[in-house]
Amino acid sequence: MNDWAPLKRVTQARIGLARAGAAVSTRELLEFQQAHAQARDAVWHSWDAAACGAQLSAAGVTSAVVKTRAPDRATYLKRPDLGRRLDPESVKQLLALRSDPPADVALILSDGLSATAAHEHGARTVQALAKALTAANLRIAPVILAERGRVALSDEIGHTLGVRVAVIVLGERPGLSAADSLGMYLTYNPTPGNTDAQRNCLSNVREPSGLAPQLAAARLTALVRRALALQLSGVQLKDDASQLLP
Repeated sequence: MNDWAPLKRVTQARIGLARAGAAVSTRELLEFQQAHAQARDAVWHSWDAAACGAQLSAAGVTSAVVKTRAPDRATYLKRPDLGRRLDPESVKQLLALRSDPPADVALILSDGLSATAAHEHGARTVQALAKALTAANLRIAPVILAERGRVALSDEIGHTLGVRVAVIVLGERPGLSAADSLGMYLTYNPTPGNTDAQRNCLSNVREPSGLAPQLAAARLTALVRRALALQLSGVQLKDDASQLLP
């Protein structure tokens, strides 16, 4: 009897690996190499933001594509700071989108470190978020699709749009058990210079192996409402799922 079998059925972690003498079995080795290749592809592949925008438009969600100061994927990976800033033309573009009065929430989608995640789950997740935020009587700005963005990019985007809360959804760093995971980061009063201590995060958003977009949207929307009520986010805003879910 394989004592690891019950645990292997409920986790994607690499546990109880079969062995052949002093080494892992050929099957386990090949599966590892495949997972490693998928993770590398997720990091290096480009994301078609315009195609994602077309998907959102078909679902009735308005969006706009912006760029960061990282001109290509290689630069983006070597210079994280460039992925935290918009290029000058994109700043002008966002200023033109700013409403009066400003919207409550800026909703941003980026490829981040996994174009695979943005491609596979990005549009559905953003649609679920837009629907949940609107149902909560929150006004959202046009969805911003940011190519080669980092988490802190949400500060500049939110600040430029003048919103009270910025939410960025982006591909998380791939692992050897998940190359298509999205993370959501919420920041109250988005301002350049904010630290990660001022953000809340929901991670592993991906169906069917992680958090479903609809459930993630419900939790994130509840967090946004609490952030607005308490006028804070980050370590001071506790993510108690039992209280956040309806």
